[in-house]
Amino acid sequence: MTTLSTNTPTAELQAIDAAHHMHPFTHSAGLAAKGARIITRADGVWLNDSDGNRILDAMAGLWCVNVGYGRNELAEAAARQMRELPYYNTFFQTSHVPAIALAERIAKLAPGDLNHIFYASSGSEANDTNLRLVRTYWAEKGQPQKQWVISRWNAYHGSSVGSGSLGGMKGMHAQGGMPIPGIAFIDQPHWWAEGGDKTPEEFGLERARQLEEKILELGPENVAAFIAEPVQGAGGVIVPPETYWPEIQRIVDHYGILLIADEVICGFGRTGNWFGSQTMGIKPHIMTIAKGLSSGYQPIGGSVLCDEVAEVIGNCEFNHGYTYSGHPVACAVALENLRILEDESIVDRVRTETGPYLKERFETLTDHPLVGEAKIVGMMGSLALTPDKAARAPFASDAGTVGFICRERCFSNNLIMRHVGDRMIISPPLVISKDEIDTLIERAWQSLDEAHAKLKDEGLMQAAPRA
Repeated sequence: MTTLSTNTPTAELQAIDAAHHMHPFTHSAGLAAKGARIITRADGVWLNDSDGNRILDAMAGLWCVNVGYGRNELAEAAARQMRELPYYNTFFQTSHVPAIALAERIAKLAPGDLNHIFYASSGSEANDTNLRLVRTYWAEKGQPQKQWVISRWNAYHGSSVGSGSLGGMKGMHAQGGMPIPGIAFIDQPHWWAEGGDKTPEEFGLERARQLEEKILELGPENVAAFIAEPVQGAGGVIVPPETYWPEIQRIVDHYGILLIADEVICGFGRTGNWFGSQTMGIKPHIMTIAKGLSSGYQPIGGSVLCDEVAEVIGNCEFNHGYTYSGHPVACAVALENLRILEDESIVDRVRTETGPYLKERFETLTDHPLVGEAKIVGMMGSLALTPDKAARAPFASDAGTVGFICRERCFSNNLIMRHVGDRMIISPPLVISKDEIDTLIERAWQSLDEAHAKLKDEGLMQAAPRA
């Protein structure tokens, strides 16, 4: 048997990885030819790879490492819990202290009367739970026909069959028989790409009112819920116009349908408040949580229910659950993670200090000839790449061609930025310092310069013809 370590040569690790490891959202043959980047260590906002590079992780892993890498407190919390109670389930009228304590802690942090949590191991699992929850809720209220859940195109709610169907990613829907029946979609509030000649305010109202139109089309008596991220994350950090969420709230209140806020990315300080719902001023009946709940140190997620929904569900036997729901080690780590966020005032600092500083520095990137828009809320932001700022024009090349080129230049400059189509996105650990923000912006600018030069050399600085 081969013994591998961080001292194993990169090429050997890449070859074994290609032979046996299937990566998520990846063209495996292409990656095998190129070779995966092998990450070996991490500390704070920094990663080290097997070739000795020190890389600034401006994506916090997958939007999740809120307290930064290398927190010994979280490792110690996991070790203590593993020695005391490494696992037990919460089926069969059984519970344990970490699940109880974390449920109480989340209830105190969550806004309004969101006082009850159904545990999962990921956001995908939690959104699968939500799909069953809302349909069961209405059935228990004597309205079993309320089956439809409305979502948005280009939303991301997970990649299982249920959560992938709730999301609006057409590339995902093209594989595996999605979406399942009972899911409907409205357009996203993406003013830069889809707003045309409307002001952001006009556009926000128009897109919000699509929800009302869809409810009336399906019949209010048939609609169970609307699900949305406060800020669309994986869709490209789409920050809705200020008019959008107040109108959405009015509509769900008027028609009496449930509002599910997917807080998997926005939760636990990412937007400068504990939850994105607070930042956007909305009052969901259910929140989906994961990622920042444990800062990615353990897989854990859940659905946070308001009192009324929990009471209705509690009056029936809800035939749903997961082996690892409320896993004691994951709960113990999440509790310690929440303590760190609170005791070190990390969320407050994002709201009052580092978030505003990042916004100020990030928005200077609009001075670059390749950047048409810089949108940012708290510690999540995006850049719209364009060949023509005034026209908000897309590139003539296939969507994502330019974004991929820019992403590759970022990687070459030891900066992890992600591309979604031709948008570049960031979501750094919440503990990033001002000096590290300066480094992020410097490396982003350098990468944009190099991408711009490559685009000009290859004749790709061409706008698509207007529709």
